[in-house]
Amino acid sequence: MTVKIKAYSDFICPFCFLGKGPLDEIMKEKDVEVEWMPFELRPSPYTKIDPWKEPDKLNSWDSYILPAAKKLGVDMRLPRVSPHPYTHLAFEGCHFAKEHGKGNEFHNRVFTAFFQEEQNIEDIEVLTKLAGEVELPIDAFREALVSRKYREVHQQALKHAYEEADIRAVPTFIIGDEVIQGLASKERLAQVIEKEEAKNKQNEFDGLQCDVRGNC
Repeated sequence: MTVKIKAYSDFICPFCFLGKGPLDEIMKEKDVEVEWMPFELRPSPYTKIDPWKEPDKLNSWDSYILPAAKKLGVDMRLPRVSPHPYTHLAFEGCHFAKEHGKGNEFHNRVFTAFFQEEQNIEDIEVLTKLAGEVELPIDAFREALVSRKYREVHQQALKHAYEEADIRAVPTFIIGDEVIQGLASKERLAQVIEKEEAKNKQNEFDGLQCDVRGNC
């Protein structure tokens, strides 16, 4: 039985980008289904994050983020998109992509566009170009973002993350009843997935019985 994973993240979160790597590896080896869930670290109208002008964030990048990226073998850079973009339009694009069966492909492409190519993922034309690269219909995609077709859907998804799922930091991975907050290794993810697989296998036999007439 397929193990379902909900991965809460934001496109401007470096640890979310790093956390995608181990998850991608696990997906190649195990029967898992990943659903990326939106979480905005700094939603509009709050002031945008601008690490290039915040010494403590630059220090964190040099002290924690880059060393973690090197250890994991992940190519990434601190994007010179200053300040960092709001991500609501990118997430609205994800809702469009999900409806067209390309949710994970588009999500991954937006991530790499920001942390590897330093593209402005708040720009509708940039997002439309990325949509075309994963074979989404670009005219319909652009129109959906311009008209804010998925605005309410996205707001409901954020409400779920903030209030129902009670997500307080990203990345957060929910696998069955297990909640993993923060960057998780491939081994840690595999451990929790195997535990969930065992539980699912046991549940397959729950309720099997024979009645007094011998019907089984």
